Amino acid sequence: MSLRRPEWTQGNHLDLLENGEEYFPAVFSAIEAAQREVLIETFILFEDKVGLALKDVLVAAARRGVEVHMTVDGFGSPTLSQGYVGELNDAGVKLHVFDPPPKLSRRLKPFRRLHRKIVVVDGQVGFIGGINFSADHLLDFGPEAKQDYAVRMQGPIVADLRRATRKLMAPVLPRRRWWPSRKDADAADSRFPMPPLQGVAKGMIVTRDNQRHRDDIERMYRLALHAAKDEVIIANAYFFPGYRLLKSMQRAAQRGVKVNLILQGQPDIPAARFAAHMVYDLLMQSGVHIYEYCERPMHGKVALVDDVWATVGSSNLDPLSLSLNLEANLIIQDDAFNTALRNKLNRLMRDACVKLERSQTAANRWWFRLGVGALIFHVMRHFPRWLARLPARQQEIVPAAETPVVVSASEHPSAQAWQWQQGLKRLSREPAE
Repeated sequence: MSLRRPEWTQGNHLDLLENGEEYFPAVFSAIEAAQREVLIETFILFEDKVGLALKDVLVAAARRGVEVHMTVDGFGSPTLSQGYVGELNDAGVKLHVFDPPPKLSRRLKPFRRLHRKIVVVDGQVGFIGGINFSADHLLDFGPEAKQDYAVRMQGPIVADLRRATRKLMAPVLPRRRWWPSRKDADAADSRFPMPPLQGVAKGMIVTRDNQRHRDDIERMYRLALHAAKDEVIIANAYFFPGYRLLKSMQRAAQRGVKVNLILQGQPDIPAARFAAHMVYDLLMQSGVHIYEYCERPMHGKVALVDDVWATVGSSNLDPLSLSLNLEANLIIQDDAFNTALRNKLNRLMRDACVKLERSQTAANRWWFRLGVGALIFHVMRHFPRWLARLPARQQEIVPAAETPVVVSASEHPSAQAWQWQQGLKRLSREPAE
């Protein structure tokens, strides 16, 4: 992983993409135009119509000489067949698996997963967000289709995204020298020039790992909340933030900032919604407005502050994303992007959400009066330290051809949902300190 502190990169053009209808055509078009390299990271890759379409464009790119590397999470993508993997390998696509299940004990399967969603093409165009390569990100999937967002980026920020992606894939990428230095590793691809200036947006790639960047994404949220003057909108799928982030939201609302949260009203994981509801009354006491999105499952991980700060990425505001998983978010300073994101989120709040009133959280007040509130605060204050005690061995990235096909789709209908549930069970078993 990169040891660098995240830095602002200027001169970029950023496009907000909503749901699979906008995201998949943009990604597939970029891959179809690729000439030298395609890099992909994804938590979930299913062998459905989206996964098959991705396979076709990657096979075509590899056959015309493009170097293609795709890394999938070994737990999130358990349903790929030998035929699917074999067709990619035969065409020259390098498919890698992050910590395949045979290398994991059952106890540790849900933890420290590759949850990032990144695409980089020719070092000139990049994509980042919360959208996996699966058909449940398309509206025609039905009532369970996910609401989500991503960003297409052009400009110098793409070089930062490519560097972060190649750092993760370094163990399986071809070495261009027998023993490259750290400086050589960063400059190993001088054949890819720095992308030219494309616009006025400033961007910063912020990652979360289990070495030197354990809390970078949470810290960026807290800094933005502390600087907020007028408005904060956060739309997030799995919401159970730590004590410090929760207090940052409360303090922003208490000093007069309009803080709006868009959270799940149609959850794919009942336990996740229960956890979120436990903190609703505390937030609403401070003046935070909570909207539950009720059209479909909310899967987005986006936020904006005033006209000057926004983020889109893979990180939820829950224990798994903030303390365990490998995540990647784009932090943005751009008036036009904030306007576009605000318009979409305001439309959700107006047309597809139910605003909660404090009377609806009255039941939770009894729990807090009985002392449960103090216990929950204790958990939120300490869970990052508790989770840090879990084993953090170096995880492997291995070629898919060296791993057996894992389990059937029926055994893992929703890998991400199951990960959340197992994480809550593990937390409940941690001894109090």
